[in-house]
Amino acid sequence: MKNDSSVAALADALRADVRRMSAGERLPSSRAMVERHRVSPVTVSRALGLLAAEGLVVTRPGSGAFAAERRAAAPEPADFGWQAVTLGDRAVDPSGVAWLLTPAPEGVVALSGGYLHPVLQPARALATAAARAARRPDAWEMPPLGGVPELRAWFARTVGGAVSPADVVITSGGQQSLTTVLRALLPPGAPVLVESPTYLGVLAVARASGLHPVPVPVDADGVRPDLLAEAFALSGARVLYVQPAFHNPTGAVLSAERRERVLDVARAAGAFVVEDDFARHLGIGAPPPPLVAQDTDGRVVHIASLTKATAPSLRMAAVIARGPVAARIRATQLVEEFFPARPLQETLLELVSSPGWPRHLRTVRAALRSRRDALVAAFARELPELRVNRPDGGFHLWARLPDGVDDTALAEAALRAGVLVSAGRPFFPAEAPAPYLRISYGTAASEPELAEGVRRLAAVMRR
Repeated sequence: MKNDSSVAALADALRADVRRMSAGERLPSSRAMVERHRVSPVTVSRALGLLAAEGLVVTRPGSGAFAAERRAAAPEPADFGWQAVTLGDRAVDPSGVAWLLTPAPEGVVALSGGYLHPVLQPARALATAAARAARRPDAWEMPPLGGVPELRAWFARTVGGAVSPADVVITSGGQQSLTTVLRALLPPGAPVLVESPTYLGVLAVARASGLHPVPVPVDADGVRPDLLAEAFALSGARVLYVQPAFHNPTGAVLSAERRERVLDVARAAGAFVVEDDFARHLGIGAPPPPLVAQDTDGRVVHIASLTKATAPSLRMAAVIARGPVAARIRATQLVEEFFPARPLQETLLELVSSPGWPRHLRTVRAALRSRRDALVAAFARELPELRVNRPDGGFHLWARLPDGVDDTALAEAALRAGVLVSAGRPFFPAEAPAPYLRISYGTAASEPELAEGVRRLAAVMRR
């Protein structure tokens, strides 16, 4: 969805304009640039960012962009062409996750994103927890390898089952956990089974690590065990990545009957199951127990992240594993990053140990329930022809578009009309069977803003 060629073309056009302007002269408004060049607000923002990095413009929030003071001619740019030969043909594509991490431009309703809106984040509780953590005498000392013991114990109690603190290693967030776990389990070139559709971040990590994602279809009850057994047999894969609770992007919950079958199929294939439990604390309904809680032979590698339920910069998570695989994961983390920052570990421990933690979770769950219902009602009112699910947790709806609709083009047109949504196509590791949109209800400022976003989307679709 990110169109680098459009950004470059607009930057070239603006660069020529700026060089004809006087220092301090104001550029046209972003809205005027959108209309004149027929691009999205995000393209305008990124083009201005390029010019600002070059020192050609100065941006002033609330005022606009202005031509910068002229500088002396820059020296001839260095020739980096030799690097193409040395780097080879392996590329790292950040476009999918970059789209999800790009803030909505001013005036655009955000119905896409991976984090709670600031009004739902526990900012005051986090500030208090961070202050207490910073006052600890050993706050800036090296933490115990594996993580602060009390935090490991908290994760073990939260997961339940036979998990002990010794099975837990604290990590620097869910995305880092995925990178560490997949690199520990698989060599470059190996296949890894993933749900289809699935989380964009795991596709980016797998491909950057030289792995080959193999799709296994998902329906309303989660990954399909009948097709899972076939995928293991055909691919020879030895790792399956799943999101059993409030799957991203569909919101599906793996049914109790399928949970047993998934573990049985993995056992028959001699494979590991990587369980991404990112949304457990965002359950509108009660989530099922994690797969690792019913695992008896160390088959499940569990990733528990709290970032989604707190704030984007609280990059803290835990990986739970048993047996030789646990030693492999700990060794991989040690050589990759040594250890997560102790102040963040202590801050998270202060947060989850405080009386305000359960209150925060109750507040977030109630807000997500109300927002989900408001968004579903808005779709029923504005776009009754779309099939939209009603998930029991997380903060995404999965909307089936009519056949023949280009979901990527629709998402781009919606952005130009002032609403940010995610096309469904990038969530599929291979071809998408139908067009979809992922619509988020946790990222907008309010329920009226959700309704306004759907109204803008409906206007685009009618056009």
